[in-house]
Amino acid sequence: MNLKITKDWLKSFAVMIIAVSIMGMCISLLVMCDMGTDPYSAMNYGISSKLGVSFGNYQLISNIVLLIIVIFFEKKLIGTGTFGNMILVGYSADFFTWIWREVCHFPEKFDIGIRVCILIPALILFILAAAVYMQSGHGTAPYDAVSFLISSRIEKSTGKSVFRVVRIIYDLVATCIGVITGGEVGVITVLMVILLGPTVEVVGKIIHKDTNDIDSTIYEI
Repeated sequence: MNLKITKDWLKSFAVMIIAVSIMGMCISLLVMCDMGTDPYSAMNYGISSKLGVSFGNYQLISNIVLLIIVIFFEKKLIGTGTFGNMILVGYSADFFTWIWREVCHFPEKFDIGIRVCILIPALILFILAAAVYMQSGHGTAPYDAVSFLISSRIEKSTGKSVFRVVRIIYDLVATCIGVITGGEVGVITVLMVILLGPTVEVVGKIIHKDTNDIDSTIYEI
């Protein structure tokens, strides 16, 4: 293991943990709004329901499979954030769903006004949290890493920045699988397909504006 723990590392690690936990919380709220969730979660909710397993458990299994693929092709995309996302997002979503239902006693269905009031801030917060975690320098979740892997291979051969396009197509495929399996697909899913890739690019430029090589911020383990 090659891991240098510094003060800056601990700060960015804490930011990453908070970001992925917020992502799980937002997913639980978006699902309750019944207007869709992020493409990967939409796909996994559909597949997990078909298999009869919890979302958190299937999310972890799915991430392990993708992790093996990423390790084989591009190990540097793997870091502490990879495992933080793999473990925390799904189980945070399960935990907060339990909080909303069993502790806060939220109803099974909200009227349209309340749903809109919940989904708009939850959607914005999820996209920002996802972008921050991806650019935290601690690696990315296997699902996200695959999009970085594909775009980097294309960029090396063409010399053009294609992450935004690759991410949109990538999320669109996951969304289609979610539709087929009966996952949580809706207007929010479509908005994330359109907005997540560009937001990751913008947040990356802000976070790394003083860094010449973004890859140098990724901590290898």
